Amino acid sequence: MAPFFVLEDFIAYLRVEKRFSGHTLLAYRKDVQQFLEHAGINSATELSEVRSALVRGWMVDLLESGLTSRSVNRKISSLRTFFKFCVSNELLSESPMQKVKAPKVSKRLPSFVKEKEIDVERMRELFADDFDGERDRLMFELLYQCGLRLSELIGLREDRIERDHIRVLGKRNKERIIPISPDLYSKISAYRERKRSEGIHTPFLLALKNGNNLYPKLVYRRINYYLGSLTNLDKKSPHVLRHTFATHMLNNGAGLETLKDLLGHANLSATQVYTHNSFRQLTHIYSQAHPRGGKKT
Repeated sequence: MAPFFVLEDFIAYLRVEKRFSGHTLLAYRKDVQQFLEHAGINSATELSEVRSALVRGWMVDLLESGLTSRSVNRKISSLRTFFKFCVSNELLSESPMQKVKAPKVSKRLPSFVKEKEIDVERMRELFADDFDGERDRLMFELLYQCGLRLSELIGLREDRIERDHIRVLGKRNKERIIPISPDLYSKISAYRERKRSEGIHTPFLLALKNGNNLYPKLVYRRINYYLGSLTNLDKKSPHVLRHTFATHMLNNGAGLETLKDLLGHANLSATQVYTHNSFRQLTHIYSQAHPRGGKKT
């Protein structure tokens, strides 16, 4: 049994001080608990005996078991935060992570749906004309038109919706304002009316027909199904629609600073990954439009 009290104190710290989401807390708990069990740590005394070599050995085991470098990096990041917490609370004199280097991760360009694949006509035929279909249509539009994260979509409350914007509670409970179009507000209003006619009363905008809250697996499954009808992308997740929102915004003239604020990124480095896709689009347009751009005759 791992030193339960240390882990619980750590999770409480992340929840209260860092204001991490429930999903993130579960990931941190799983990562740290996995390491503690791997190392056979059963007390605070044994915790103080952890050295960097033990962490590196665990990292090698994870990679050899088939885990990707990206996943191992996440686990190493969780451990860094955990041991930093232990040092700041005088449970350890120093962190064993100081000599641990995470494996290199190749940068992946975000997958996105092409504009021609997501046009209004194709969308009109995609959703059923019932409560679930109307909810799914609104769910899809909010992800694509507002660039919401999955957790933000599920947690969007009725009282945070105005005629021309929504107020979204993002990571670490940071609120941001996202403009919405008259058409999107009209869809929201129509769905609200349908909710009331079905006798559904919940503070959250999106709900199941029985009144219960949405849950991540359902959203993922539904978005995966609809994207499968629109695109041949290998990845078809709610986050692909967030990537699509960002890429289409940049391709149509939005600035990085504006996009950063709309996405709720803490800094520009997280937003700049989308410039690769936009540059590729610009290169294609240049090659087709300029007399000497290299287009084939």
